[in-house]
Amino acid sequence: MQQGEANVLFADGFASHQKGDVARAQALYRQALALQPDHVDALHLLGLVELGRNNYGEALALIDQAIAIEGNNADLYYNRGVVCDKLQDHAGAISCYAAAIRITPSFFKAFNNMACSFLRMNDFDAALRNFDKAIALRPGYAEAYYNRGNAFRGLKQYDAALRSYDSAIAFKRDHIEAHANRGAVLMELGRHDAARQSFDQVIALRPDHAMAHYNRGVVLGELRQYDAALQSYDRSIALMPDNPEAYYGRGNLLKELDRAEAALQSYGRALALKPDHAEASNNAGIVLIGLRRHDEALRTLDQAIAIDPAYAEAYHNRAYALVELGRHDAAIKDDEAAIALKPDYADAHMGLALCLLQLGRFAEGWAKYEWRWRARLFSSPKRDFAAPLWLGDAPLAGKTILLHAEQGMGDTLQFCRYAKLVSDLGGAVILEVERPLVTLLRHLDGVARIVGKGDDLPPFDTHCPLLSLPLAFKTTVATIPGFSRAITSDAERLAKWRQRLGPRTKPRIGVVWSGRATHMNDHNRSIAMSRFVSILSDDVEWISLQTEVRDADRTIMSSHPWLRHFGDEIRDFSDTAALCDLVDRVITVDTSVAHLAGAMGKPVWILLPYNPDWRWLLERSDSPWYPSATLYRQNRGEDWGAVIARVRADLSRIA
Repeated sequence: MQQGEANVLFADGFASHQKGDVARAQALYRQALALQPDHVDALHLLGLVELGRNNYGEALALIDQAIAIEGNNADLYYNRGVVCDKLQDHAGAISCYAAAIRITPSFFKAFNNMACSFLRMNDFDAALRNFDKAIALRPGYAEAYYNRGNAFRGLKQYDAALRSYDSAIAFKRDHIEAHANRGAVLMELGRHDAARQSFDQVIALRPDHAMAHYNRGVVLGELRQYDAALQSYDRSIALMPDNPEAYYGRGNLLKELDRAEAALQSYGRALALKPDHAEASNNAGIVLIGLRRHDEALRTLDQAIAIDPAYAEAYHNRAYALVELGRHDAAIKDDEAAIALKPDYADAHMGLALCLLQLGRFAEGWAKYEWRWRARLFSSPKRDFAAPLWLGDAPLAGKTILLHAEQGMGDTLQFCRYAKLVSDLGGAVILEVERPLVTLLRHLDGVARIVGKGDDLPPFDTHCPLLSLPLAFKTTVATIPGFSRAITSDAERLAKWRQRLGPRTKPRIGVVWSGRATHMNDHNRSIAMSRFVSILSDDVEWISLQTEVRDADRTIMSSHPWLRHFGDEIRDFSDTAALCDLVDRVITVDTSVAHLAGAMGKPVWILLPYNPDWRWLLERSDSPWYPSATLYRQNRGEDWGAVIARVRADLSRIA
């Protein structure tokens, strides 16, 4: 009688279970067991109820009771394996699935689950063998294809992973996670547009899939579709506001868009959610450096390093902030720490090189400077020639050597002086320079032939980039070579500009207040015309040597008729050199004109930021590279106004 009642209660409980009324099913299963404690099905399904309620210990105990009664039941061992997996006992789960398979060799779900347990243990090969067995038993089993894709992904066999995900999708078009993981693999492969399509498919199937929106934001950012990327990040955050990675990724995107304050807010939110997010601290530090808030940047980067003492990039970024604060010795230690952690970290080697050169420690600095070709932000690509590189370690007598320009035209003007030293070693020098410099430098001492960049090169035996020549000649501050003769302007151009300027009626001074707007350090070295204009006075004829004038400057220039600007009439550096010849001195920010005037021996006043380019060294008003130069430096925390005031005071003394 009791057995019959127990069966009725169990059947009623099972019906409730099927309808989703788990609480009633649980109560009825327990009533059935009170009448018949060895009711295997009641024990089993009550165990599944407890499994669904995350009561894994209770579930395991109930299923074990059932197995003790009926030890040849494959389903019991299968579900015991599921519970073991939930308890992170993956080895125990594998034993259970194996037992289920011994009882029922065609149990394809047991093969799949056993493979998943191996996958969780990172035993990818065993996982693949068992996924293959599951698929062999059930060729249309989408879940096994999906899981097999995850195993291939774990092995970084991305093409195989994609094929497996595609198979899962072919058998189950709405397999959301197969679409999502397919997108993740495509993202890892750098196939961003294809990845976006996968994430779009996920979102079409489940519009509230927060991670799909997040990943879509990542790939759209890589595709430079910034507005759409921001929308995806914002949607992801709306759906999952406690995901620090979404705020971090959003911050990175805003950083790229130069929306610095918004980026800092986003990084701040990421750190509020995850205080140990070292990358968010590091990137916030980079943004603060860009805002010239160096003390704050230092504190933020300190935090990144405290979180992750092996974070090489944070040490390098902190070194950058320290240099901006004038703390060069501490910066050197940080770049050395970054290199110790990551020996091939080219940016840190380059940062160390620039710091050493700025301090005048040339012997160490030139050698480190050879890392520039591998540095992330270095603007000149390394040239690959069949002829070997010459760094002063091989005889040149009877050989032809190509000296080739790199970086900017100011660098070419500064380092072309080495052509004479190379020629004196017996080498026939071919000098390749930027086209606007060809006419100006065609008579440079030591040069057998000059070539414009992009022209066909004649045969040569060896080569050297211009800025590697100081290393080749072991240049120190005391042995910087001068020009054997100053660069001179072309006689024809000089006559043209003398006529163009007309009779001299007052002192003439050439001026340059800004460089290229696209220069990565433009914000640091250029001066707005609205600030620079206070130097100008009507007792001087001011000659603009600018070729690029910004829109904001044109209006100001038009109200100062004693500033003469020639614009496109200055065709190349031969024109600029002729104008330099026809003025009494040049006043300029750190641009190529500073190097041109210095190379010509023209008195030149150079206005420098607090942390200047390495070639101007530190704490001196003269330059060993250009004896005719006078340097006007910002002090820390000082704006251009104070520098301009000193220039005006000195001008009044020589007028």
